[in-house]
Amino acid sequence: MQISRRTLLRGAGAVVALPLFESLLPIRALAGSAATARPPLRLGIFSVTGGTVLESWKPAAAGPLGKLPSILRSLEFAKDDLLVLSGLSHSGQSDNLNGHEHCAAAHLTGAETTRREGGKLIASISVDQAAAQVLGRDTVLPSLELGYTTRETVYSFRAPDAPVPYEGNPRLVFERMFRGRKPVVPNWQRRAAEKSAAAGDTVQVRAKPDCDDQSVIDNVLGQATDLRKRLGGTDRRRLDEYLQSVRSVEKQIALMEVRRRQEVLDLASPGPSKLNLPTNLPKEGTAIWQINQPIERDPEKHAEYIRLMADLMILAFQTDTTRVVTLAAGSDEAAFPGVVTVGYERHCHTLEHQGNADRPENADPIAREACRQIHAWYTQLFAEMVRKMKDIDEGGSSLLDNSMLLYTSYMANGGHGMDDYPVLLAGRAGGTLKTGRHVVFENRAPAANLYVEMLDRLGAKVEKFGDSHTSRYAGSFNGRLPGLS
Repeated sequence: MQISRRTLLRGAGAVVALPLFESLLPIRALAGSAATARPPLRLGIFSVTGGTVLESWKPAAAGPLGKLPSILRSLEFAKDDLLVLSGLSHSGQSDNLNGHEHCAAAHLTGAETTRREGGKLIASISVDQAAAQVLGRDTVLPSLELGYTTRETVYSFRAPDAPVPYEGNPRLVFERMFRGRKPVVPNWQRRAAEKSAAAGDTVQVRAKPDCDDQSVIDNVLGQATDLRKRLGGTDRRRLDEYLQSVRSVEKQIALMEVRRRQEVLDLASPGPSKLNLPTNLPKEGTAIWQINQPIERDPEKHAEYIRLMADLMILAFQTDTTRVVTLAAGSDEAAFPGVVTVGYERHCHTLEHQGNADRPENADPIAREACRQIHAWYTQLFAEMVRKMKDIDEGGSSLLDNSMLLYTSYMANGGHGMDDYPVLLAGRAGGTLKTGRHVVFENRAPAANLYVEMLDRLGAKVEKFGDSHTSRYAGSFNGRLPGLS
């Protein structure tokens, strides 16, 4: 049977032109469900370069946190909101990568193997992107990736062969967040007061078969069924894929319409916190090199840049623009005059190698102290973000309470180490983390197991992640990480 192009285009035009019907809107979004009725859980990753100086990061003993070590000292005010984990490691292999590339590609993926094929970097899906697949269904943006990265420092992957680019220009980040919409604080209490008609993750349609305003796909379903009988196997699959893709777009439009209506109500009656919109964004048209060069040379510019990106992360969470943000803070190529007060070397990459060895006592002690000062500086900037989130009221709980922030580095130490990563979780993750403690994994544990636990709390149930079951450190962990709750 021949199908004319005119018939096909007429059908496609009907799909595009038909208005959005109320009956197409998902019940859970219209009525407010458990997913939208209270402040949602957010995932933030704040990752620095160069690993850490372990003896100045790791608390002296397992159990309740006492006086924090010097690198973490600026977080003392939030000690009850912290969970420090030590002993986590990566064991994946690499092929055709240098040390920085391997550490970076394994960082958030826990990939069994990282490699470069035909110039293309291959790893596995990263924890932030796995979270975005679930948390991103109800937000304007599925995720945000911010900060300073290079060809060597690639952290996020949507798929094994699909690395995610990071946006280094704060102005472009802000414009992406609020293009076509006003920044507004959701009124979670108002949303919680709405009567829930249905709940769950599945989008439901309320149209009856004989209703005029049912889905356009349902309108032509009978005809499509007749047509399907006359088509060959390949064309049947194509027709099914077409109908499925149109329905998927239809659902996304419906969700966005519901979201816009909610934001109109929030503009009239916003949540209790106040928005602090950035006033120091780069001028329009600023080239990225004009942003990067100053932060590599001047610690004050560097700190200003990290603060601005951290504020954008907070703003994204506070306005529910996205619930997943990854911030690459710092640069191995940065210089730290004024931050480093010992010796004569100020270049971070040089200090990372001089200050690390097979054992700390074999490293240059002056360079190691310089690295300690740099990482204490990074923590101070992270602590400023934590304090701001702790002070944001979401109606009886804070933004920090409703977040899970991972503070870490893409290397365990400046010598490209992959054992005993610096790992700190800030925030109570909606009450699913028992904070105020230091948990030690003496026999090591795959860092990928932490990602399994994080995804579980975010609603993304996974049996395994990266090398959680295949790592040489997997042992009796069974792909999980005990003791976090």
